[in-house]
Amino acid sequence: MQLQEILFTQGFGTRRICAGLVQHGCVEVFEGDDSDVPRVCLDALAEFVPEGLRFRVQGVDWAYQAKAYVMLHKPAGTECSQKPSAHPSIYTLLPGPLRQRPAKGAVPGVQAVGRLDQDTTGLLLLSDDGQFIHRMASPKKHIPKVYRVRLKHAVTTAQVARLLEGVVLDDDPRPVRAAQCVPLGENAIDLTLTEGKYHQVKRMLAAVGNRVDELHRWRIGGLELSADLAPGQWRWLTQRDLALLQAV
Repeated sequence: MQLQEILFTQGFGTRRICAGLVQHGCVEVFEGDDSDVPRVCLDALAEFVPEGLRFRVQGVDWAYQAKAYVMLHKPAGTECSQKPSAHPSIYTLLPGPLRQRPAKGAVPGVQAVGRLDQDTTGLLLLSDDGQFIHRMASPKKHIPKVYRVRLKHAVTTAQVARLLEGVVLDDDPRPVRAAQCVPLGENAIDLTLTEGKYHQVKRMLAAVGNRVDELHRWRIGGLELSADLAPGQWRWLTQRDLALLQAV
């Protein structure tokens, strides 16, 4: 693949901009798996095998990713929207190339897989792979999502039982059940859900007579939020991570 095309697929701008970056000496390529010293490439039409290619653009190291699979530690006070209404967008936490990756079919660049409320923190996935987004977000796939819930009132055994049996929310006559509910002291639980509804955790706790004070998602499938990933930070998902997402 031509170097300018590789840069374009990774979100470094239009093909013309990417060609200009190369021609102005702004792109260095690491050649060989063990190479730590890149060389400047001035030929925008130079051919490279994209898989596994590492390069540096204006001093920033990058690795070719055919499709983007990203873990973000969502901080409080951010919205999972490209056009936020009252708080900063989570997309501002991503580097420019990730935000500007070109559309793939019906997916207009990198998108959040589902949404977390503005005051909810924790594990958020983003991708430009439409099939992956659908698979991870679809309630039919029953992929468990685990939330650490801090409660206003002490949780009771009766409340835990009702969450597991199912509660009726105002937009659906069918009961919504928690797959698991594990008390963590008086005022905290780990709540596992396999479907996603608007403000579901908060509404379920309200339905059993309690209230959510803090909400943090720390696991999806078998994948946990990285302990060393601070709020606002992101990283690429590995093949092992992708396998863990399917480990239900």
